[in-house]
Amino acid sequence: MLKQIEGSRAVAEAVALCRPEVICAYPISPQTHIVEGLGEMVKRGALAPCEFINVESEFAAMSVAIGASAAGARAYTATASQGLLFMAEAVFNASGLGLPIVMTVANRAIGAPINIWNDHTDAMSQRDCGWIQLFAETNQEALDLHIQAFRLGEELSLPVMVCMDGFILTHAYERVDMPTQAQVDAYLPPYVPRQSLDPAEPVSIGAMVGPEAFMEVRYLAHVKQMRALELIPGWAEEFRRAFGRDSGGLLHSYRTEDAELVIVALGSVLGTIKDTVDAMRERGVRIGVLGITCFRPWPQEAVRAALAQAKQVLVLEKSLAVGLGGIVSNNVRTSYAGAAQAVRTVIAGLGGRPISRASLERVFAQALDGTLDPVTFLDLDRGLVERALAREREARRSGPIAENILRDLGVVGARIS
Repeated sequence: MLKQIEGSRAVAEAVALCRPEVICAYPISPQTHIVEGLGEMVKRGALAPCEFINVESEFAAMSVAIGASAAGARAYTATASQGLLFMAEAVFNASGLGLPIVMTVANRAIGAPINIWNDHTDAMSQRDCGWIQLFAETNQEALDLHIQAFRLGEELSLPVMVCMDGFILTHAYERVDMPTQAQVDAYLPPYVPRQSLDPAEPVSIGAMVGPEAFMEVRYLAHVKQMRALELIPGWAEEFRRAFGRDSGGLLHSYRTEDAELVIVALGSVLGTIKDTVDAMRERGVRIGVLGITCFRPWPQEAVRAALAQAKQVLVLEKSLAVGLGGIVSNNVRTSYAGAAQAVRTVIAGLGGRPISRASLERVFAQALDGTLDPVTFLDLDRGLVERALAREREARRSGPIAENILRDLGVVGARIS
């Protein structure tokens, strides 16, 4: 059924169609509308049987999800930014215990300085925590990925993180095709846990494991992730046949058949990149786009095949490995069969900075003519940076960087002596 609906509400309704039995969450922008919507459904009896548990922190939210999943319930939660960091210890526990929790991450920058707008730093900080990570380009895909996530996680007994761009998607009203309960029930079977705590057969979970077995346990987690690479394409095709749309999968190529330059990205920025590529294609520029849906496990062979004909690769990413540059870029380099120096990194959109077609077209043209630096920061105000560096050269007590830059911009009042 076609509906004009906020992205957060679309995800809430999709999660409800998956029949979760325990939902636990602590509000943090921009994910709050998702769990508010689910809470309303539980309260009025539209989602039953389901227990909605208000907790006192994000750490508690993941801890409750772990307990619920270990007891054999289909469990769901959501978070963002500092909330994901606060639950980090429990996030690792969930994957280490092999519990198929599904969690929405409404991607948002991490402080300091405080910033509530979108980038991918939060999810990237947990890229090696053992969760499957799926990134949505649109609200329709965000909706669809949650349905697929429950099935994938429960088959492998692994937790799945569905990432959608905060505010850009979560608070945007778009038309989506909401499936029926019967469609979801046909695609997602009733939850039969691979492990479940039972008072009649008591066992310990999360017990101490020494050097004699720890590597084998971790290796088996790796094996499960690699198996996800085999399952995801087939189940995405099954989803296409059942629901009538191509959604999910490992990655999506767009106009890459004869492209000399391929842009690699993930998340909602893919829409703007595709518009830019279309405009450049009209002028005869051979350029294409590779959108990554499954970031963990990393689809190395699929990426290698998709980039096989590209002479150059530009990775545009909304996160930064401080002291190195690109995070996604390093994954791409492991997959690209060409020269490593042919892979360029563009850091863009940090803290919600707008990414315009004009700016994208400029860096794409620079990549094509060979003048783009190995690591570029899109629309960086170098004047502000130079003033900050000059202050540090001139005075030992130069003050806090963020507040000084805001003063340079005239956003806050002058220093009071």
